[in-house]
Amino acid sequence: MRAINFDSKLFSGNRERLMNLMLPNSIAVANANDIPPTNADGSMATIPNSDLFYLTGVSQEQSLVLLFPDAPEENLREILFLREPSVHAQIWEGHKLTKEEARKISGIQNIQWLSEFPSFFHRLMCDCDHVYLNSNEHKRAEVEVETRDARFVAQCQRKYPLHQYHRLARLLHTLRIVKSQLEIDAIRQACKITGQGFVRVVRCLKPGFNEADIEAELAHEFIRNRCRFAYLPIIAAGANACALHYNSNNTECRKGELVLMDTAAAYSNYNSDLTRTIPVSGRFSRRQKQVYNAVLRVFRGASKLLTPGKLPKDWQKEAEQLTEKELVDLGLISLQDIKKQSKEQPAFKKYFMHGVGHPIGLDVHDVGYTTRPMQAGWVMTCEPGIYIPEERLGIRLENTILVTEQGPVDLMDDIPLELDEIESIMHRRHA
Repeated sequence: MRAINFDSKLFSGNRERLMNLMLPNSIAVANANDIPPTNADGSMATIPNSDLFYLTGVSQEQSLVLLFPDAPEENLREILFLREPSVHAQIWEGHKLTKEEARKISGIQNIQWLSEFPSFFHRLMCDCDHVYLNSNEHKRAEVEVETRDARFVAQCQRKYPLHQYHRLARLLHTLRIVKSQLEIDAIRQACKITGQGFVRVVRCLKPGFNEADIEAELAHEFIRNRCRFAYLPIIAAGANACALHYNSNNTECRKGELVLMDTAAAYSNYNSDLTRTIPVSGRFSRRQKQVYNAVLRVFRGASKLLTPGKLPKDWQKEAEQLTEKELVDLGLISLQDIKKQSKEQPAFKKYFMHGVGHPIGLDVHDVGYTTRPMQAGWVMTCEPGIYIPEERLGIRLENTILVTEQGPVDLMDDIPLELDEIESIMHRRHA
């Protein structure tokens, strides 16, 4: 990950807020992720553990942080453990963090090598009553492989069965969903670079392009700006746009079709999320304009409804009502269809079947309690869509939006969205 260095006050503040939520005389531990294997002797790229990064700013493999706010000795209240650098690691893998570098990044003064962890941990476990351990508690997660955290939980409970164990995720989900100004600034930068990538595509797209060519243009813009893709890019031409998580990205973009691009940049581990749907030939057809403007009206209406105090489920219902009206006006469903619909399968679901948005931050589908009312500092996506397989047509529009007391702030409001603006840029390209 091509990470910038944040001010360590970001991570010190995150740790302080977490420790204020912990029970008296308790320890918390957060681990790095494993490096997943591929085949033979290969391995995938390291994906930083979001919770560890949130608390320390460290992305390096095998790291872990231990917090004991009530430790009698002040230097034992925050300890960061790192893999010790070696000549062998330097030759084969490159630079590893020194203790001084880790202090500068994290703001933690007590840095120890990983080999010292067992002795430190045993000593502190003998002094504490409560232990907060971590796991992935995202409601949509399907965890099929034992994680580093899971192994650590099992090891602790086996060796120290009489302690009171608690879920660290419960506390971190409460904290992480409300973004600080430094976090918002990082997301805003990710949004800016995402916009540069989108404009790059708009200026060069033409019939005969492959979906893979579009992905390559985006990769060029993101990587040169020290970013990565926030998630697997969805580049879906024609009927492919009706598959919500399509990512084969290998189909030719044909004249007269639209191409849906759900793809965005991550900047220093903070993600953005953008979707645009544009005409391959540079001009929308009459029917494409009708559907596009319908989705745009839902987007505009739903975006304005992102306000503190509102339950996400109520926001979803409001967006669905906006979409239902547009579907009637487009002739896709009728008032009779609505009258006959069941509660479990409303008529609009045939053409709009997903959530209208989600929290975003260190994870694209960021953690947080979406059963609670939205607060100022939440960063949400707004992504309505209409999908018409029988017309080989799918349109989704999406921006990343900050919830504030003064009203929603669109962090992507400078990225072309209006139909005429997109056509104008493409016309200048093809002229």
